[in-house]
Amino acid sequence: MPIRLLSSEVSSQIAAGEVVERPASVVKELTENALDAGAKNISISIVDAGRTLIEIADDGHGIPSDELGLAAARHATSKLTQSEDLFHITTLGFRGEALASIGSVSRMSITSRAASAKEGARLKVDGGVSGKVERVGAPVGTVLRVENLFYNVPARLKFLKADVTERRAIDSLITRYALAYPNVRFKVTDGKQSTLQTSGDGDRRSILAALYGVDVAKQMLEVMAQEDGISLTGFISPTSLTRSNRKEITFFVNGRWVQEFSLTTALLQAYHTLLMVGRYPLTTLFLEIAPEDVDVNVHPTKAEVRFKSQDKVFSFVQRSARKALMAYTPVASVSPQMWGSRSGSTESREVGIDWSIGHSSDQLTVDAGQFSNAEGGGQSAEETVNGQRSTINPSFAPVPLLRLIGQIGSTYIVAEGPDGLYLVDQHAAHERVLFEKLMAQHDKKNIPSQSLLAPEIVTLPPQSAKMLLSQLPFLNHFGFEVEEFGSNTFQVRAMPVLFAGGDPSFALRALVEDFEEDEAPLQTEIEAKLAARVCKRLAVKGGQTLTSEEQRQLLNDLETCNSPRTCPHGRPTMIHLSVDTLERQFGRKGAR
Repeated sequence: MPIRLLSSEVSSQIAAGEVVERPASVVKELTENALDAGAKNISISIVDAGRTLIEIADDGHGIPSDELGLAAARHATSKLTQSEDLFHITTLGFRGEALASIGSVSRMSITSRAASAKEGARLKVDGGVSGKVERVGAPVGTVLRVENLFYNVPARLKFLKADVTERRAIDSLITRYALAYPNVRFKVTDGKQSTLQTSGDGDRRSILAALYGVDVAKQMLEVMAQEDGISLTGFISPTSLTRSNRKEITFFVNGRWVQEFSLTTALLQAYHTLLMVGRYPLTTLFLEIAPEDVDVNVHPTKAEVRFKSQDKVFSFVQRSARKALMAYTPVASVSPQMWGSRSGSTESREVGIDWSIGHSSDQLTVDAGQFSNAEGGGQSAEETVNGQRSTINPSFAPVPLLRLIGQIGSTYIVAEGPDGLYLVDQHAAHERVLFEKLMAQHDKKNIPSQSLLAPEIVTLPPQSAKMLLSQLPFLNHFGFEVEEFGSNTFQVRAMPVLFAGGDPSFALRALVEDFEEDEAPLQTEIEAKLAARVCKRLAVKGGQTLTSEEQRQLLNDLETCNSPRTCPHGRPTMIHLSVDTLERQFGRKGAR
């Protein structure tokens, strides 16, 4: 096949593929242009998750009418004049590719008026072909409309994800920029519904409250550090406030949102030994460094950076975050009651769990005769779950009757069985108990609810609120009574009786925060998986002191479960030390 030059149309679409991956990419590029223009008010309108329309209006300095045609040309920019400027970049945009790339895969119009002009101008670009500049009346600033994104690139359009996923990506992007630029007033509209609006008063903590709720905003720890020309500001979460993934770890470098692995690693090192495995902090940090010490011209999306002194920046971020954690985190103290006998007050301590329902008629039961070898290997048994029988491994065999001995470290329950010693993880065990009770009630279509004395108000980030809003019928089906209560805010009026005393906000957040980008909406998820998430959040926690009666009740409930030896996520609920093992450890039967 002979070598030939590509047409301008094909080369433009190839270049656009590097910059415009999805609707969120368009929003990012245009928002950054508005910020570079000095805008104090940015209004973003989205229709059909950005497929039909993305409109961004700002009150920045605008584009002169005689430069409007050049603005949509490839490699045209006002932010660079020579190659040396690439190593001293102080603006968010600089490559001169964004508008040309967007215009090549959509129907785009730019309406702008410079502050010194008496009238505005408009330019339309259809699939990379620019029309004539028209004189129009317009306020100072720029309005950029992107319609029918990827209409001329059907292959790219086909690979876009579901609307809820694309909306979530846009909302996540704008919330980050709202935190990075608190002096700018952002307004986001999805169709006719306003999903985000900030005041632009410069108070980042108030923006945190609008995005995540007042309770979360109050808990966030402020970071302020400066050293050798590098500064780090922002907020990190205490060790008690975590997420199940890294999505809420946000870094800005010189006002630019970046996804830099070394910065994330430095932050996680600051939390080393302080967080459980698989838990991550909620952070928004802003790193300011001399422009010549950071290279942002690494990738067309400008999401990756390289530092001149990588180790220096890594160490600075790690020490600054760790210092803030230590400054706000009190030293843990151990109560003498943990080591002595329990007093009457300790026995009656409330832990927020309703143990009285331990032996309700809705519990699942197991016929121990199904299992021929509870501890052995190589044999299988049948388990009945949700009305279906399936072959299971003997490791899921029922546990024998256990005699309570006590609690260790407010986390593990020690019990004696006929064949040795059992160490039970109270959190994992309670997860299993709640899960099987909830699924049993679900199968019988009989999940009793209990109204809350005072409705619980829960605020979620916009991307999570949209997902939850469409799934309210699912929550009602599981015994929750949840209704919309303002922008990104919900009111919980009732909960399943099974979770009485639990925190409703934990349940709502569990349904939305763990979802990966590629996961389907909630209605196509397996209900058991979602129920397991809720049970994990509302189960008794490790480190929570239980009374003897509560410990005994938990063991009794666990004995009646179908799969008592693992939690719904597969983690073991107990460790068994047989009498034979103990005798070997004590030298009664020789060395191990």
